[in-house]
Amino acid sequence: MMRMGVAERRARLGRRHRLGAGCQAADPVEAAASMVALHATDPATVHLSVAARVPGSDVAGTERALYDDRSLIRMLGMRRTVFVVPTPFAPVVQAACTDDIAVKQRKLLVKHLAESGIADDAEACGRWLAAVEESTATALALRGSATAQELSADEPRLRTRLNMAVGKAYAAQPYVTSRVLFQLSADGRIVRGRPLGTWLSGQHQWSPAADWLPGGLGEKPVAEDARVLLARAWLASFGPGTAADLQWYAGWTLGQTRKALAAVEAVEVDLDGQVGYVAPGDEEPEAPVEPWVAFLPGLDPTPMGWKERDWFLGPHKAQLFDNTGNVGPTIWSDGRIIGGWGQPESGEVRYQLLEDVGADVTALVDAEADRWTTWLSGVRVTPRFRSPLEKKLSRG
Repeated sequence: MMRMGVAERRARLGRRHRLGAGCQAADPVEAAASMVALHATDPATVHLSVAARVPGSDVAGTERALYDDRSLIRMLGMRRTVFVVPTPFAPVVQAACTDDIAVKQRKLLVKHLAESGIADDAEACGRWLAAVEESTATALALRGSATAQELSADEPRLRTRLNMAVGKAYAAQPYVTSRVLFQLSADGRIVRGRPLGTWLSGQHQWSPAADWLPGGLGEKPVAEDARVLLARAWLASFGPGTAADLQWYAGWTLGQTRKALAAVEAVEVDLDGQVGYVAPGDEEPEAPVEPWVAFLPGLDPTPMGWKERDWFLGPHKAQLFDNTGNVGPTIWSDGRIIGGWGQPESGEVRYQLLEDVGADVTALVDAEADRWTTWLSGVRVTPRFRSPLEKKLSRG
């Protein structure tokens, strides 16, 4: 079995993730495709991930790709997480991951409706949900685009309350609105459009998928074929990686993961004692990359691409990840994490290195911090999921 050590993995990361000097992407679509997809749970991440990979990019260019050209689309995908995906690849993500999520979430919502006494039994709750979905979809089609609040005015049943965690200290009675819209989105019937506020806003208008894109998301491959296509794309961007890495990334079962790797005919490699995989024909060493430094945002797809991160993270997890496994803003040098960054109220980018990297790398880090301060131009980005180091740096 061929060995692929840490140095090779880091070299691949620099080139394939468009972070190394001379390796960067031409536009937001190429940046997203290089990463399979961009994490979009935190809206700011999309813009910052693009800016880290596309020289000269700005918010307007990424918004143009998302909302005018529609060459990128925001959708539910792997691990029940929102991603920005190159539009031609959206049917693959839908069939490989989202369709299964939609089935599970529908069952869960019907269960919660029944527990809340919305109808006599689960079957009746299922019919109630289907009726509300159809009415909501019709209202959205008539409007063309709408907010959740506008749709609730058109379909008052969206203001039905669920009784969650009855008797617990954290009991709540949320409206069913977001759950119904989530379900319609997971089924591929509606899509998230423009944000209601700035590029930092997490609230979006909704549009029918068939209006947003000609023919909607497009023809989907069968689920098994879609999983093979997604596995191949992941190997191209993140390989070598383990089966556990791919299973975690995609949110699949172990059986689905193994079957997809077998269908790809993935090649086994030795990752210093662990079995890893690369795509067939991708066994040759990566071409050398010039020394590079990058500032990546919280939830950037690079650190969120593998389950097992020791080879690039080192001993820094406690300072750079929150308690639920979400990464904060990080600083990278030649394929490994060396520190983190944040913004105090004044808006400039401040950083802290977590290891001694020498004068040359420190100079590159200083220059990159200045570049990001200029790029952000006074806009303060507070990550949705905050790491201990980012909190510290943001206090000034």
